[in-house]
Amino acid sequence: MRFFGVVLAVGLQLSAVVARSVTDGQLPLAFGHPSQSGVSGHAGTRPNIVFFLTDDQDLHLNSLDYLPLIQEHLIDKGTLYKRHYCTTAICCPSRVSLLTGKQAHNTNVTDVVPPYGGYPKFVSQGLNHAYLPIWLQEAGYDTYYTGKLFNAHTVENYDAPFAAGWNASDFLLDPYTYMYLNATYQRNQDPPVSYEGRHTVDVLAEKANGFLEDAAKGDRPFFLGIAPVAPHSNVKAALFDDPIDDPGDVDKRLAFTPPIPAKRHEHLFEDAKVPRTPNFNPDFPTGASWVRSLKQQSQEDLDFNDHFYRQRLRTLQSVDELVAGIVERLEAYGLLQNTYIFYTTDNGYHIGQHRLQPGKECGFEEDINIPLIVRGPGVSEGEVAEIVTTHIDLAPTILKLAGAPSRADFDGEAIPLSRSELQEAASARHEHVTVEYWGYAASEGKVFRRDPDDARIIFNNTYKALRIISAEYNLYYAVWCNNEHELYNLKTDPYQLHNLLHPDTPRPSHLLGVPFDKVLARLDALLFVLKSCKGKTCVRPWQALHPAGNVQNLREALNSRFDPFYKEQRRVSFTRCELGYILDAEGPQFEAEGLVYRQGVWWSEWV
Repeated sequence: MRFFGVVLAVGLQLSAVVARSVTDGQLPLAFGHPSQSGVSGHAGTRPNIVFFLTDDQDLHLNSLDYLPLIQEHLIDKGTLYKRHYCTTAICCPSRVSLLTGKQAHNTNVTDVVPPYGGYPKFVSQGLNHAYLPIWLQEAGYDTYYTGKLFNAHTVENYDAPFAAGWNASDFLLDPYTYMYLNATYQRNQDPPVSYEGRHTVDVLAEKANGFLEDAAKGDRPFFLGIAPVAPHSNVKAALFDDPIDDPGDVDKRLAFTPPIPAKRHEHLFEDAKVPRTPNFNPDFPTGASWVRSLKQQSQEDLDFNDHFYRQRLRTLQSVDELVAGIVERLEAYGLLQNTYIFYTTDNGYHIGQHRLQPGKECGFEEDINIPLIVRGPGVSEGEVAEIVTTHIDLAPTILKLAGAPSRADFDGEAIPLSRSELQEAASARHEHVTVEYWGYAASEGKVFRRDPDDARIIFNNTYKALRIISAEYNLYYAVWCNNEHELYNLKTDPYQLHNLLHPDTPRPSHLLGVPFDKVLARLDALLFVLKSCKGKTCVRPWQALHPAGNVQNLREALNSRFDPFYKEQRRVSFTRCELGYILDAEGPQFEAEGLVYRQGVWWSEWV
């Protein structure tokens, strides 16, 4: 029996922070001040690391504006990375990439459930002994984790095998992961325990506080991962023998509702609504493929989705308190000054943008551009960083902080943390993000159907994409598995309303001061490299195209002497649409048949 959860894991203006009240004026015991008895408050030369990972938290819907404690303890005391991206906008593939430092096409974990993803696929790919906690233990760290690890990590397979690399753990398990008032946790190698009737984030807070106390008593540096399910939808699911292959089955097998806040927060933000940005429920279709066929949402949809939005904000208040409680304990234990605190999420979220019902899985900014905040020794305080960073960079960053060696097979590189590092990175760091997705897209809202064709699950949502950002340009380029193309110039179209490659959109003659097709050829060649890159090629893809090293960015690649070279290259395309990473469906590959041999022809002539 296997778990089929189409269980969907799961411009920023930091303006006035919204104050909130608690109905009884008290926080639950889990958030009280720590006792200092028995805690040594050790201080080593190597730092401790606390890592918060929320589920489906947005950046572009302004959720950070509603979290005053995170603002106080993390944003004001650390650096907010404004251009941070996940590389696959759904939770299990994103979490695996975060913990391995590899793109999903290199982990081959591309879905939330088998056969293409989930905890069983993570194990079968050999990753249970090749990810961050293993490397940290090898470096002399104690490792702790509580909350959601991966999808399809269930009450039936949690011990087949146990997740490796943790000195102590207490995992949320499917099919109860997204049940806010009926969570099941599994501690170390003990049987699962149900917490019916208690709010899952309050339970998590107690477990996180306990692990922190244990870590503080030790004499080694520690890593503590804390992964609340908020603000993911509340989902009632079940265990099934057979996969869902009929979209009509989904409503029968899975019950989606808005997230459920703790009782003390359920009255907050009564007037909050989804931000009415230009791409919110637009009057004309946008995007490509199935997105362009979406109907405009009705008033009934809009009202329900505003309620959905408020429930997300309310549910995040427990996370706000959780973060504050951990920071206060670190200070009480004498550990705060020697601890790095990371705060991020697995993927972003949309509600109404481009007429989309609540969900993720798309390549739009709402889904891939996500919060990352870092606080710690030497981290610039109150900084908003503009450099490009991704989830693939987090494992290299943490290993560097731990004094552990980097790995040759990392697809990312360490994130600059100090002001001097950020200043250097402004001119030296790469400017691209590789975005990829396989399989379905899903609506997690109520879906007030007006037409039999309004399906909750869309099965042709496979695409490869590229984000490239500098002071001069800001572009998104994508190729879908049906070989439709997208290109947005976010300098002039920040809400991605006008796909410059759609037949109904007038195509400009020039872009970035050169002929339009010339830019397009460079973007396609870059994506050709990145869609199957490995290791350092993922960080320095222009080096693969120009091995002499005289091209480091898009602007340099636009030099006219390279025009013949780019005219000759294979183009990104798919052979067919698939629900997972199947190589013969992926079209031509760079290493197998792409650009290398053609380089020799043109390089001697044009370099």
